[in-house]
Amino acid sequence: MESTIKWFNNEKGYGFIENGDNEDIFVHYSEINMEGYRTLKEGERVKFDLVKTPKGLQAHNVTEIDTVNC
Repeated sequence: MESTIKWFNNEKGYGFIENGDNEDIFVHYSEINMEGYRTLKEGERVKFDLVKTPKGLQAHNVTEIDTVNC
């Protein structure tokens, strides 16, 4: 699945991905696929696996789309 980062808090290590008119998708820094400091920026496009959990929707295996195309 692909979408846009709604917001991400570096200090807390989590944020949310936009999901249209539906429930936003939770993203934790541990699910970000990148080397070094794992962070995401508001408005950034990402590719991820969507997982339904008892707490709601979560993004796993999150990758920045720009790095996918490099």
